[in-house]
Amino acid sequence: QVHLAESGGGRVQAGGSLRLSCSIVGNTADITAVGWFRQTPGMEREFVGRITWNGAHTYVADSVKGRFTISRENAKNMMYLQMNDLAPQDTALYYCGAKRGISSSQNPKHYDYWGQGTQVTVSS
Repeated sequence: QVHLAESGGGRVQAGGSLRLSCSIVGNTADITAVGWFRQTPGMEREFVGRITWNGAHTYVADSVKGRFTISRENAKNMMYLQMNDLAPQDTALYYCGAKRGISSSQNPKHYDYWGQGTQVTVSS
């Protein structure tokens, strides 16, 4: 079993920055990638970005490219999402997920473990 926990959400004005953290604990031997997703009420969970478990490869969605950066701290089993130049449309509940198998998926259905989410609210 793998347990994830997000932290770092909050309220910020447009143009501001936040850094989200995700701790990943448990039996991580089969984990190939971890990723960030976000969700607003009534909408499907949206891919934000992912990073391979070894931290060698990252990929972010076009909607956040140039503003959001994903990183890993392997020794601490942590993942981060640095969010800059935030906009009201970035307001959502942000989740981290971990997956086994092919590491390149952006489909939330392919992720096996999830945290509880952390709320990010951006005011104009």
